[in-house]
Amino acid sequence: MSGKRRWFKRRGCLVPLVGAGLFLVWLLGVWPPPLWYRWNFPQETAFMAMRRDQDPERAEQRRYTPVPMAQISSNLPRAVLVAEDHRFYEHAGFDWIEMRKAVGYRRDSFDLWSSRDRGDLWAGIRKTDMGEVRGASTITQQLAKNLYLSPSRNPLRKLKEAVTAKRLEWALPKERILELYLNTAEMGDEIWGVEAASQAYFKRPAARLTRYQAASLAATLPHPRTSNPAYRPGRMAWKRDWILNRMR
Repeated sequence: MSGKRRWFKRRGCLVPLVGAGLFLVWLLGVWPPPLWYRWNFPQETAFMAMRRDQDPERAEQRRYTPVPMAQISSNLPRAVLVAEDHRFYEHAGFDWIEMRKAVGYRRDSFDLWSSRDRGDLWAGIRKTDMGEVRGASTITQQLAKNLYLSPSRNPLRKLKEAVTAKRLEWALPKERILELYLNTAEMGDEIWGVEAASQAYFKRPAARLTRYQAASLAATLPHPRTSNPAYRPGRMAWKRDWILNRMR
């Protein structure tokens, strides 16, 4: 084999290896690393930066005041868990039960080698409303998106969300994940986190939120800019009442 042919052969082997390496770097590459959030709140999340780029003038009025869990009424995490992720303390970043339901696969077991199971799963996926799949996202997945990513539905972006959510679960205790989520969730137009939302909508600190007020804030999710206590409150009233019924 001539030297030129050997060079092309080596180059042909290197290209996929370099590509795989770059993909792995992209998949795992987030800054700051998840462990940093064990002790720190973000100054600005990726979601905040996206909103700032969309409307720089409005971003100058941003309200964002992160507070520790001790300064948040116990009514609020209860309401948010009911509304967003009632199995939060049972899963490791993904709620496979809700995901299975969202894609229309109803049986409790799944065997990859079973043609029947694969066929039923594929049939369910083809009929699935993507809004239902988004509704199956856990608080950890939503935090990964808020801190690092974007609301894009691109499959690769969703893959990175899944990997990042798993890394958050490895790096942080559950209480810290919930605390970060409550402090960084979008709760209105340039209103970020429960302290800012409580002050904006109810003129009181998050520590003093009532059950009704906590359920109202939880009911703004996941569309806080189109339905919140100050804007079209009727659209979130049914969800608020639904949350209150399940908090009893």
